[in-house]
Amino acid sequence: MPVIRSRSAILATVCVAVLAINLNTTIVNIALPTLSRELDAGTRELLWIVDGYNLSFAALVLAAGSLSDRFGRRPALVLGLLGFGLASLAAALVDSSGALIATRFAAGVCAAVIFPTTLSIIANAYTDRRQRAAALGIWGAATGVGVAAGPVAGGWLLEHFAWQSVFWAMVPVAVVAIVMAIAFVPESRDPGVPPLDLPGLGVSVGLLGLLTWTIIEAPEAGWTSTQTLLGFGATLVLLSVFLRLEHRAEHPMLDITLFRDRRFSAAAAAVTISYFALFGFIFLITQFFQFVRDYSALGTGTRILPVALSIAISSIVGGLLAPRIGVKVVVATGMALLGASFLWISTMEADADYATTIVGQMILMGAGLGLISTPATESIMQVLPPARAGVGSAVNDATRELGGTLGVAVVGSLFSSLYASRLVELLEGRLPSDQLRAAEDSVGVADAIGAQVPGVAAAMEEAFMSGLGAACVMIGVLCVAGAVFSLVALPGNRFVPPSERGDLADDPGRPVTTAPPA
Repeated sequence: MPVIRSRSAILATVCVAVLAINLNTTIVNIALPTLSRELDAGTRELLWIVDGYNLSFAALVLAAGSLSDRFGRRPALVLGLLGFGLASLAAALVDSSGALIATRFAAGVCAAVIFPTTLSIIANAYTDRRQRAAALGIWGAATGVGVAAGPVAGGWLLEHFAWQSVFWAMVPVAVVAIVMAIAFVPESRDPGVPPLDLPGLGVSVGLLGLLTWTIIEAPEAGWTSTQTLLGFGATLVLLSVFLRLEHRAEHPMLDITLFRDRRFSAAAAAVTISYFALFGFIFLITQFFQFVRDYSALGTGTRILPVALSIAISSIVGGLLAPRIGVKVVVATGMALLGASFLWISTMEADADYATTIVGQMILMGAGLGLISTPATESIMQVLPPARAGVGSAVNDATRELGGTLGVAVVGSLFSSLYASRLVELLEGRLPSDQLRAAEDSVGVADAIGAQVPGVAAAMEEAFMSGLGAACVMIGVLCVAGAVFSLVALPGNRFVPPSERGDLADDPGRPVTTAPPA
């Protein structure tokens, strides 16, 4: 029994670490309307407050996963949590949106160190497939708990304290996780991990940074402006350079041959799309509840619980179903449910009944997300043996954060463009130009003006719903396409581990590049 207790303690530790990372995302989202008012932050600043964290996380997670494998997973986990706690402390002490964005970038760097380490630790502690699937289900449920606890905890804090409290709250969570890591997590490493691919890292950071900046700034500059077009063009150039570098590198940061295996590439695509949808939804729904429905921060947090709890439950269900009926069926079903939920949301009226309409939409969304998350994560992790778990987990984490980063940037920017355009149509000539300009840039400003000027609140509501509906249609269509792609690309038969395949059993460092037939 001591082995079981040890594994349980290890799993509890990594779940607390994952909980801290997800709390940090959802707590900040629930605070966006407050930050808009308190820091005079427009939509662009709010996008950067969210995406500063996501961008640095996505850009560095591959490198961090490789380094943790090479130099030790427990030290990486402890150092990442320490930096995460310090960045949260700094965020609680700043007094401007620019400074807050900087601390969010720092927190994202630390999260990049933490997240792949948690999956590496699970992969090395649980070598049996069914036990690992159950552990990954619990790990996925911890993500759902973070989504659930963040809005509620953040809402409660904002009801009773200043906005800085949502960052203060992260410090004790990080401390608890550090103590547990030191006490329970055994050391593991892979000394054979090759040196870090610095050219690939540099180009990838520039690529993701430029793409995100171009998308977020596009509503202000114009989607067809020279700045935007040059940004997208330069992004394509950097992507070409990155792929060429990784193809030629002796020890690439991202082994692009892994994507020949459909278990890896199709599952990574599913994770990217699902987190694109989730992060885009959270960015908008917190503002919908507070600006359009006039719910308090705590009321908003409690009303997001259905999607969070649904994710937690269906993550466990997905982990149990995938070994029995196959990843293909489970992930494709999840994608279809996710797409259906967003297409349903796109038809929603501003005064839609919460209990009969919005709750159903959230449960459907959470069920889809949970069915995707755990089976797709397991499919990615199966491609590599435990000794190289950091590579697989880092790619899994990178796809999550890349999807989330682009979700916030694309959905937020699309919403911002459509909201501003519709608001101008409705209010041009009815407001002074300076007030109209400020209302275009910030839903919070429009909400404040609406409390004083008749007709502005109704116009803001209509413009908001116009942007929300279009963004949800775009997400829904993407998810439906993802469901079709999953049915075509994901293998449907039982996974055969490397130890049972003679061609790979003697070479644990070799990536699997041939998928079994569908």
